[in-house]
Amino acid sequence: MGNVLAERNFRTFYLGYVTSLLGTSMSGVAIAWAVLQSTRSATDLGTVMAANVVPQVLFMTFAGAIADRFGRRRVMLGADMLRCCAQAALAGAVLAGHPPLWLFLLLAWLRGTGDAFFTPALSALTVEIAPGNQLGNANSLFGLASSVTSIAGPSLSGVLVAFAGPALVIALDAGSYAISVVALGALRLPPVPRRDLHGARALLSDVAEGWADFRSRTWLWVTSLQWAFFNLITWAPWMVLGPVQGRAYLGGAAVWGAIMAAQGAGAITGGLLCLGRRPRRPMVLAMLAMFGYAAPDIPMALHAGALWVAPAAFACGACSALSSAMFSTTEQQQIPADRLARVSALSMFSSYGIGVIGYGIDGPLASAIGAPAVFAAGACYGILSSAIVLSLPSVRAIRWREPAASQAARPTRA
Repeated sequence: MGNVLAERNFRTFYLGYVTSLLGTSMSGVAIAWAVLQSTRSATDLGTVMAANVVPQVLFMTFAGAIADRFGRRRVMLGADMLRCCAQAALAGAVLAGHPPLWLFLLLAWLRGTGDAFFTPALSALTVEIAPGNQLGNANSLFGLASSVTSIAGPSLSGVLVAFAGPALVIALDAGSYAISVVALGALRLPPVPRRDLHGARALLSDVAEGWADFRSRTWLWVTSLQWAFFNLITWAPWMVLGPVQGRAYLGGAAVWGAIMAAQGAGAITGGLLCLGRRPRRPMVLAMLAMFGYAAPDIPMALHAGALWVAPAAFACGACSALSSAMFSTTEQQQIPADRLARVSALSMFSSYGIGVIGYGIDGPLASAIGAPAVFAAGACYGILSSAIVLSLPSVRAIRWREPAASQAARPTRA
């Protein structure tokens, strides 16, 4: 971990971030079960998941520009407040009975709007709160946080949902966002430089500047395009049909929570392997790890039992942690800090924009051709697309960049 946790700002933010991740990982299982209890429909579950992603598609591009212009922390504070209120309202509605589908959709939309503003600002904030020579470790720690909470959250959520119902778990998620707000408010950051903060023209100019930077980097837009269809074909079935199959034949909420925990355990393993690593070609390593993302689709295509699905989920988790850490660090090293939120938003935009379609169509598609066929298509695309992107010279040419001496030697704040 080096000295990254010695930096007061990073340490403070990290504690709040871990707490909110735990709440989010718990609420995923709870929301899925709440929807299925209310509507008993895989299509409705996919629609609710899509309602969470659609606002990210609509707002993320401008959210990155707003974060660069107004300050990353300020935008993230507003995002966490919105997500806290949305989850608190959903917890109350679930506790009161079986909410109608429109209410699930509305609150998922609000939560997704918060995600749209929080996510692109996170990568840019990392550059502000972590020493330049510790960005790799900072990203690895973010991955480890996601991994640990992916184990603890679903496992704990499965038990709580079984014995206390989903409302309690969703309420705990609302509280976790409140803790994140406190942590963000405690950061000591220099004031945002005064800029022309008014006018749609200025904001559009910021977006255009970010777009020019994005499209000039072949390795970035190619991998973003791969991810767009990867989310549609490979990942969406795992997220939408996985819980449905878990409820149908794998053993219920507790077993599905254990499978998600296995995925989290794999991600912890991958995250630990990343700490202290400075690979010469980080994007090659990231793309090699992409092959593992498709692993869970294979046993699900074969209608295999939980004892086969869990190890595949473990492999997926390990590879996802490795790929995410390498890609995030490469992005932070290669892109100017003052444009990072905008470019990060653009790199995620296509992934969300096309990937969201999968959440809406996988339920009906599984009804028409069967879930195993949907998972088989996902496995094939995940493997073939990773091989193609890995073969591109622009991806293999990216090298690890060490920060300038002045940035690397920046003193930490106790």
